[in-house]
Amino acid sequence: MKMNLNRRRLLAAIPATLAATSATHLGAQTKLPMQLHVDLIVEPSHESGLKETFDKVFRPVIRKQPGFVDVRLLKYSLSKMGQPPAGCTHRLLISFETEKQREAWVASADHQKVWPQMEKHIKLATALVFDVAV
Repeated sequence: MKMNLNRRRLLAAIPATLAATSATHLGAQTKLPMQLHVDLIVEPSHESGLKETFDKVFRPVIRKQPGFVDVRLLKYSLSKMGQPPAGCTHRLLISFETEKQREAWVASADHQKVWPQMEKHIKLATALVFDVAV
């Protein structure tokens, strides 16, 4: 059986479908999520261990937490304006629907199990909590 698919028509429909899906999702969300920015100082000898622990241990566990939105491990590359935090080599971005949910994650047995594995690769960390403004 031959299907008559019009590739151009299908490709043209994708942006509209994505826009409708995003609008529906955003309309259901009453409050924007919070973000925790954790500036990290990581010695070069621990960088690969940090990345592996983040990818194989930390991220899989945090993704299962109630209210989880996103987590990213960023590596500093260059400053376009101003100075980066002193010695900062990486930034961990953690986002939950609410600060209360993030605090529950920090108090959880899962966090107590995986965070020390991350800390083994971190020389120093400072953390700032942000509410997403728009």
